[in-house]
Amino acid sequence: MQAAPSRAIPRESVRPLGIARPRWGERAIVASLFLCGLLSIATTLAIVLSLLRPVLDFFSEVSLGEFFGGRDWAPLFNPPSFGVQPLLLATFTTTMWALLICIPFGLGSAIYLSEYATPRVRKTLKPILEILAGIPTVVYGFFALTFVSPLLQDVWFFSDKKPDLFNALGPGLVMGIMILPTVASLSEDAMSAVPQGLRAGAYALGSTKLQVSTRVVVPAAISGIVASFVLAVSRAVGETMIMLIAAGNNPNFTLDPREGVQTMTAFIGATGIGDVPQGTTGYLTIFAVGASLFAMTLVINLIAIRLVRRFREVYE
Repeated sequence: MQAAPSRAIPRESVRPLGIARPRWGERAIVASLFLCGLLSIATTLAIVLSLLRPVLDFFSEVSLGEFFGGRDWAPLFNPPSFGVQPLLLATFTTTMWALLICIPFGLGSAIYLSEYATPRVRKTLKPILEILAGIPTVVYGFFALTFVSPLLQDVWFFSDKKPDLFNALGPGLVMGIMILPTVASLSEDAMSAVPQGLRAGAYALGSTKLQVSTRVVVPAAISGIVASFVLAVSRAVGETMIMLIAAGNNPNFTLDPREGVQTMTAFIGATGIGDVPQGTTGYLTIFAVGASLFAMTLVINLIAIRLVRRFREVYE
């Protein structure tokens, strides 16, 4: 029997072993993801460029020493004062009060959901906890003004002077409640990603569940936990409505949480919707404060990235 003639295979169709044919769908997905990242960078650059010209115009009239070194903030009065320290201090203190709530309670919630709760309880509690993140911030502001601040006045026993109706403590605590789901959800995700082998090894050595949770799981997930803290800080620093409604909008240079204060975002929100003539020095203060806030957030994120890279754990 005569064998059938073999067909020659074109040389250009022969591919080395292990090299797959290009998949245009995957390339399209990669290109779309690259465009998403490029859009984020372009948006950040656009924000910087929109702030640059007004900020340069402002600092051509007001010196850096007067802006960052002064303790009197009254840019819309005559004569004006441009010392931004009261706004910086108010932003710092209210953020610290918020962190006193969100870090311990958020991390504790994450440990419980990750290590102690059953799958059924976790599926029930986590969505309920995340509902807090979906409540409008204006609702939190009125909650702080009409419930938390009067409650603080009723239960205050630390001194004879009670908190004012508009104070730094009430909105700071409410802001901590608002960002608590951010810490809890991200930290729980980081802890759930820790390999089960680490837990099994710790239990095999006789560790209790509390020891495994605090000495094995938390250190192993520290990069994700730190990232959640930084995101919470950035969210607190940039919060506007709670501070605008319940903090008092009074630029006091004080650490006393019982007094009203004005944060950087509250000043921007209150002045931006006012009747300040465009192009005046008082109007340009909005951009100067906004640029300072942008720089603060950038520094916080750079520090966080360094910490996350330093303590990151890689598992294979």
